[in-house]
Amino acid sequence: MAKITAAMVKDLRQRTGAGMMDCKKALIETNGDIQAAIIHLKEKGLSEAAKRSGRIASEGLVDSYIHMGGRIGVLVEVNCETDFVAKTEEFHDFVKDIAMHIAAANPEYISRDQVPDNIIEQEKQIYRKIALNEGKPEKIIDRIVEGRLDKFLGNICLMEQAFVKNPDITIQDYLHEKIAKIGENITIRRFVRFERGEGIEKRQEDFASEVMSQIK
Repeated sequence: MAKITAAMVKDLRQRTGAGMMDCKKALIETNGDIQAAIIHLKEKGLSEAAKRSGRIASEGLVDSYIHMGGRIGVLVEVNCETDFVAKTEEFHDFVKDIAMHIAAANPEYISRDQVPDNIIEQEKQIYRKIALNEGKPEKIIDRIVEGRLDKFLGNICLMEQAFVKNPDITIQDYLHEKIAKIGENITIRRFVRFERGEGIEKRQEDFASEVMSQIK
């Protein structure tokens, strides 16, 4: 069995636009053969998601998720291309899943391009100081900073978070699966999350676990 590296997954993802986990699975199933993996993804329809991403998606749905007891509330807008798809049960279920995930995982942005430059620079400076305090060699500090920044951005950006109902895939992967299955471009446009008592000092709680317990 060929060793599947992160570089191979990245290359396949750039070529096809398929989700990270789908690319990794395709490479595993094709023993690391990039061309065979591309064909595999095309046969599954997953690489078509990238082609559809340029289409205008102005229809869709604004939906909400209210955690039991009214402790957390989420409003999310998800767009698709046609009113017909917007009315389907599958699309409604997808939007509800996204709202529920936002309630549980508390992302701050949809994707990395929305994160302000000043926040990124601030985090870099913090990670640099930490690395220096840890006594890390100067020649590897930049690499350490980039690695920690990458993890930070992955935690706060919705598209890169592990889907709470299936942690083996990211929200980006889940979105691509739906695009491939439904046959239309779908975009998560915006969201707002409210948490009761937000900003008031209170005991810490594991909301992700609590939200998931209500849907099992």
